[in-house]
Amino acid sequence: MRISTTVLQNSFGKYLKMAMEGTPIYIDRNSEPVAVMKGVTEEERWHLKEEARAYLAKPRYTYEEFREIAERDENTCQYEFIDGQIYLLGSPRFSHQSALGELYVTFFHYFEDKPCRPIMAPLDVKLFGKAARFEDNPNVVQPDMFVMCDTDQVDEKGKYQGIPTLAVEILSPSTKSKDIMIKAKLYMDSGIQEYWVVDIENRHLTIYHFEERDLKEQNVYTSGDIACSSIFEGLKVETDRLFNS
Repeated sequence: MRISTTVLQNSFGKYLKMAMEGTPIYIDRNSEPVAVMKGVTEEERWHLKEEARAYLAKPRYTYEEFREIAERDENTCQYEFIDGQIYLLGSPRFSHQSALGELYVTFFHYFEDKPCRPIMAPLDVKLFGKAARFEDNPNVVQPDMFVMCDTDQVDEKGKYQGIPTLAVEILSPSTKSKDIMIKAKLYMDSGIQEYWVVDIENRHLTIYHFEERDLKEQNVYTSGDIACSSIFEGLKVETDRLFNS
C-alpha cells in the first residue's frame, strides 16, 4: 500500500497495525517515495530482544570494563560477557525454573556416585574459545546448569576456573538467539563436549555432541521421547517431564 506522509501522520496507528500484520506501507512525500514501514520477522524480533545492553554507548567492552559493571551490581544483577558484549540476564519464568529443577534432580542422582558434579546457575564460567588463554579471548557465561568433571579447578575464592564437560541452557524468549547461535559456537570452540538446549515453547530438546571442537552429532528429541547423553552412558531424561513441568 502506498500513502502520503500526511495520511500517515493522520492515521499512524491504523497503518502501523497493517504493517505489523504483514502489509508493507510505502510512504511518499511530494509524490516521491521516501520510506517503507513493515513488520519485523521472527528472526529480527529475537535479534532486537537480544541486543547487548548499551553501557556508556560503546559497541564493545574490555574484560576490565565488564568486571567493573558486574562487581558493582553483584548483589542485584547477573551478567554474561561474550565477544566484547555485555548481556544482562533477566529473571526466568516459572516453566524455565521448573524444567531446570527436573533436569537437576535427574543429573544429581546420576552423578551422585561419580566424580563429576552438576552445578546450577548462577556461577560464572570463564571460556576463551580456541585461544590459548583466557586473556586472549575472555568470555564469561552462566549456563543454566553444567557438569563439572574438573572439580580441582575451583580456586580458594570459590571461583570455577575450568571447562565444563556438559552445559545446559533452557531457552527463554529474551535469550533464544544467543543460546542457540552465539553460545553454541562458544561452547564448541571452548572444548565443551556436550550441549543440551531445552525449548519448552516448541517442546523439543536438542543435544549437540562436540568432538575436537567440532560438531560430531546433533539429536533432537520431542514429546514422548527419552533424551540420552552421548558422552555419559545411562544419563537420560523423559522429555515430557520437562515440557509439562
